[in-house]
Amino acid sequence: MTNTIADIETSDLILVIGSNTTENHPVLSSFVKRAVLKGKKLYVIDPRRVKLTDHADKWLRPSPGTDIALINGMMHIIIKEELHDKDFIENRTENFEALKEIVETYTPEYVENITGIKAADIIEIARQFAKASVASILYCMGITQHTCGTNNVKSLANLSMLCGHLGKPGGGVNPLRGQNNVQGACDMGGLPNVFTAYQLVSNDEARNNYEKAWNVTGMSATPGIPVTEMIHKAFEGELKSLFIIGENPLVSDPDLNHVRKALANLDFFVVQDIFQTETTKIADVVLPAACFAEKDGTFTNTERRVQRVRKAVKPPGEAKQDWEILCKIAKRMGYEMSYENSQDIFKEIASVTPSYKGITWDRIDKIGIHWPCPDETHEGTPILHTTQFTRGKGLFHAIDHTPPAEEPDEKYPYILTTGRVLYHYHTGTMTMKTDGLNMLSPECFVEISSADAQRLGLDTGSMVDVSSRRGKISAKLKVSSKAVDGTIFIPFHFAKAAANELTNAKLDPTAKIPEFKVCAIKLEPATA
Repeated sequence: MTNTIADIETSDLILVIGSNTTENHPVLSSFVKRAVLKGKKLYVIDPRRVKLTDHADKWLRPSPGTDIALINGMMHIIIKEELHDKDFIENRTENFEALKEIVETYTPEYVENITGIKAADIIEIARQFAKASVASILYCMGITQHTCGTNNVKSLANLSMLCGHLGKPGGGVNPLRGQNNVQGACDMGGLPNVFTAYQLVSNDEARNNYEKAWNVTGMSATPGIPVTEMIHKAFEGELKSLFIIGENPLVSDPDLNHVRKALANLDFFVVQDIFQTETTKIADVVLPAACFAEKDGTFTNTERRVQRVRKAVKPPGEAKQDWEILCKIAKRMGYEMSYENSQDIFKEIASVTPSYKGITWDRIDKIGIHWPCPDETHEGTPILHTTQFTRGKGLFHAIDHTPPAEEPDEKYPYILTTGRVLYHYHTGTMTMKTDGLNMLSPECFVEISSADAQRLGLDTGSMVDVSSRRGKISAKLKVSSKAVDGTIFIPFHFAKAAANELTNAKLDPTAKIPEFKVCAIKLEPATA
């Protein structure tokens, strides 16, 4: 997030797009709802009538996969009516003319034809966003899990810069992370092309610094393989062994039939996790790991706040902390990697990570610090881009709408979108160990609008077969006011009736994220 969670309440207008905030980020959603109680405006853009729409001034329902067209349409109105922040654009950005040219064709009527949103509603939200003294954009995987996900995010950045809503309290472009330490994992180089703090592996200076810190030579300048491409390489026989830590791809990855074949094709497969999962069951070796309450360390949350985590209980049985396991493996592979404890590791993190340089164990003993924090006299950076962007001037990207990789047709007439429910997280590795949560959300369901259900002659509780070009599942129908005609929602948590039997593995060419949010399906009464 460019801004903090608490900062949301100071916004004049909050735009939530591609985020079922109430169910996926229930704590953060309370800040949004409190802002509404204080008289702030809230607009929700989502293909489903998610619960947060109950608090919104207006809900806009785009056809799945048409976000770029909608955002371009908003920017068309803002520029046409001269509501853009000319001073901010002149002093803080570049490439505005290219943006202006690309959005010129995105008239409200043209955008209505693509998105299904009424032209008048597009005009209203564009005017409100531009005229707000400060506006905050919140987005989640409804924006990123598309083949055009990177361009979706760039488009939101375009919109915020156009109106000068970046670099000040209450504004910003704020991605909502999916779990407690997703931000921290990325900060620590948990991506194939970067070291910590997003230093490119191709950067000579960064590699030299790491070689000195770790007493090694010849570190590769070639990026690694994205996780989503590893599966395909295993399927093709190009990748022979795989080590998975804390992931359950046999439920969470798209096109599960393909994933099963890929993992079965490995010569050696290791999984490190805190519980037995569908994926550990097929591993050659399973390494039992300690969970968050069984170790000391830090988490970096969605607002970039680095916070202490303290051990509350001992790990069971042979379970070890992740870093202990990795150090033992490194030692057996010939590299002496050893630390005294988590604090020792954090000292190294600060020494090689520019954005964490000033963060120490003692400084975050009680209250976390937002990175970047370049030295120990620095208080941290709750709000990014207050005077300039990381690259200097913010770059407008001229982006055209591109359709999803797969759209409905005569054989597969419905759009499937997947996501989470309030009571479970991801593949249920942790949440499904809790009886109370399983009572509240015991099984998979197929959410459908009442009109679509009537057309099919089905009702809530009916068993249906859901098929795509990749697979088929059977689950109970759930007629819901959240659903809209033509779009079906299925939660992806449940291994039995796994939604990802159906989803499309086509990737965003830049971020390599699959298009979980759009694929074509058909529904039929379940066969005996």
